[in-house]
Parts: sequence; C-alpha cells; structure tokens
Amino acid sequence: MNDATFRIIPTDPEGLVNAAALLRSGGLVSFPTETVYGLGADARDDTAVARIFEAKGRPSFNPLIVHLASLEDAEKLCVFNDASRVLATAFWPGALTLVLPLRPDAGISKLVTAGLDTLAVRLPDHPVAQGLLRAFEGPIAAPSANPSGRISPTTATHVVDGLKLKINGLIDGGPCQVGLESTIVSCVDRPSLLRAGGISAEALEACLGAPLTRGADPETPSAPGQLASHYAPLGTVRLNAIEAKKDEFLLGFGPVEAVLNLSPSGDLTEAAARLFECLHQLDAMGAAKIAVSPVPDHGLGRAINDRLRRAAAPR
Repeated sequence: MNDATFRIIPTDPEGLVNAAALLRSGGLVSFPTETVYGLGADARDDTAVARIFEAKGRPSFNPLIVHLASLEDAEKLCVFNDASRVLATAFWPGALTLVLPLRPDAGISKLVTAGLDTLAVRLPDHPVAQGLLRAFEGPIAAPSANPSGRISPTTATHVVDGLKLKINGLIDGGPCQVGLESTIVSCVDRPSLLRAGGISAEALEACLGAPLTRGADPETPSAPGQLASHYAPLGTVRLNAIEAKKDEFLLGFGPVEAVLNLSPSGDLTEAAARLFECLHQLDAMGAAKIAVSPVPDHGLGRAINDRLRRAAAPR
C-alpha cells in the first residue's frame, strides 16, 4: 500500500478489524501501548517494514521490536531458554522486550532483524494493542511512532504532529500509562540489559535471582552497526559500479541490465525492502564478485548505502 491517506480509527471491535485489514494490505498503523505509541506494520512484509523506516526518516536499518498477542505466538518465532521463560512468565504482558534466537522458519522480514539471527519481541499490556494483535492474528513490527531523533509519542496528538502525512491510520487510545520505552534484555546467552526502560533492572534481577550483565560485548556485538564489516555476502562487493566487469554479478538500481535489481524504477523504498533478500540470492547463485550500481545517498538511500559499505568492507 503506497497510499498514505490518513484516518483516525476508533478503538471498538469494528475499528480494530479495519486497522488489521490496513496492516494486511501493507499499510502503516499507529497504535497505543502502555509505553509509547507504536508505528505498526506487518513484520512479515518487507515493503511494509521498509515504509516504517521511510516514514520515520530512520537513518539506518536498526532492529525493530515485534509485538505479539501471546507467549505461544512468541514461541513460534523464537527459541526460549530458562531465563527468558522466567522473565516472560513474570513480566508479560508488559514493558519488557526480550531478544531471543530467531527460528529459521519464522517468516519475519530480514529488515525487522537487520539481517541478524535474533528477534526482539514483547507482549504489550494495553487493551487496544492486544485487541489489534488478536484482530490481525500475526506479528506487528512497531518502533515508536515519531520522526527519528524526535521525542517519543505518548499521545495521539504527538503522532499526528509528527507522522500524519506519512501513515495510513492512527488508533487513538488516549495517553500512554508508562510513557517510557520498554526495557530490553538479551537472553541469547546470559541475560544482558541492552536498554533501561519501563521495568527496572532491580525487578528483573530479583526475578532471576542473579545480576544482569550490562550492554553488549564489543567482541560479540548483539546489535547491528557495531562492526565495520557486516551484512556481508560470501562474495566481494564493489560499490558505485556503472557496469559489471566480466567476472562480476551486477546488483542493479534503476533502469540497468542486472542479474538482480533492487528497484528497476529507482524507488528507494522498494530497494530497501529487497536489499537483504538480494544479497542472500547472490549467495545462493555463488556470486564470488558483486558489483553494485550507485544508489542515491538521501532518504532511505543513506541506510542502503550504509549497509552496502559494510558489506563491501575488508574482512
């Protein structure tokens, strides 16, 4: 859905069904949680997720939190260990996000995970959010519903002021109760606090009966953007190529003849949605040398070029 005609959606059952239909069609819908208002898209739809980054003006493809209706839904997407199950049982639904190993068959867009093999998930403790998730019957990727770098929205008015012309719908559920983003804990290995938020570290540690580690290990980063070489395919990558050499596979952008094309029409949203998938396809083709057409360095193009530079970095 490219039409960003904006509408206010009521919180009654019919409104939530209509909001779910918007999400299924690829639209963006802002909805309230107990923490802040989220900007939701179908977490399985590459193009819809790319529109989140476009609407927010988000400068890079950072991982997004996926909102779910139940622990059972989370277990279908992620692998839980003892610690994560203890935390989920104690604090879900609530302002806790868990970073967990992603199941290979989860079907989540690689833009949501930023190409990592982990997924950030939570169950929001808000009746409107839960009603939308039940009506949608699927995972909703939802960062905060504000332009990147701006103050997080805790009322519908904040969302309207920042994003009205860039999204399809807003469910006005009143002010958010917590008003602070969720706490993020990685449970991939030993539980580690990645972001302070609506649930205190002390409460989490009391539940676990053990201290949390703090932050990410610089030798084994758990979030994207921490290594110079990242998002790298198996082959070497040459950027800003006007044409491919005889031994190169061309990853095109715009009206060029190429083995694969991020967007023949030069649409940056389409290119963002296809980036990770095209790199995986090149691996499957056995591409030892990859040339990439120039991509404009504005809007989503900045994020695309950031990822391509990391893919091309020496390793």
